Amino acid sequence: MTQRRPTIGVFDSGFGGLTVLKALLEVIPDADYVYFGDTARLPYGSKSVETVGRYAVEAAHYLEGHGAELLVIACNTATALALDRITAAAHVPVVGVVEPGAEAAASVSNNKKVVVIGTEATVSSHAYRKALERRGLNAREKACPLLVPLVEEGWIEHPVTEEVARIYLGEAFADGFHDADALVLGCTHYPLLKPLLDRVAPSHVSIVDSAQSTAHAVAGRLQKLLPPPPVGEERRAVPRLKFFATDSVEKFRRLGERFLGHSIEEVQHVDLKE
Repeated sequence: MTQRRPTIGVFDSGFGGLTVLKALLEVIPDADYVYFGDTARLPYGSKSVETVGRYAVEAAHYLEGHGAELLVIACNTATALALDRITAAAHVPVVGVVEPGAEAAASVSNNKKVVVIGTEATVSSHAYRKALERRGLNAREKACPLLVPLVEEGWIEHPVTEEVARIYLGEAFADGFHDADALVLGCTHYPLLKPLLDRVAPSHVSIVDSAQSTAHAVAGRLQKLLPPPPVGEERRAVPRLKFFATDSVEKFRRLGERFLGHSIEEVQHVDLKE
């Protein structure tokens, strides 16, 4: 008999959460995944806390309706602004990206000084700073609004992107934070820039990818939720992946491949009513 695989729902306002899905597939290959990208209503960063919360709860319920037994909020903005509301409304466990990222930064930082880069909305929420301060770390948050459009343009190794990142990090590591020894990527687009950021950041800095950290946190939650499979039970080799998007499925396939690292065969369009 083939072992029943858990189904994990992954939610993001768009494409960036596919970097979290990519990490989940690497860390937890023995699960099936349902991904919901609210591409018709992005960016979430310009919307109110009330609106982000309402959109995120709608998406969470949609994923639950498609069998999700655990929800991953792969959107930094939704995690920062609405995690408590999503958790209260959901009927299954919920994991966001902020706490795992902060925990990973705490584990690698020796001098307890951390720089976080993210979108304007995530930085304005101070979710990462609060999570890091609860762990006894000093944090500087730096909004880097130009990086997301550069990633979506495909300018991953472009000289313009490198210069923009150099300016942002130069400002972030100035004025008393020159010796900060951890850099948290507080946006799910940023893992695509990791090689570039590794070159631009000070040489003593460890880069913390919150997508990877979240995948490991989810693995820990699953171990507590699900009993281990019986010894010798057959495992299905390939995860089932379902993708849903609220805007153009063609654009989702085209851009999504860049974030996920391989082709996306089928995307279903979803019309969530306002």
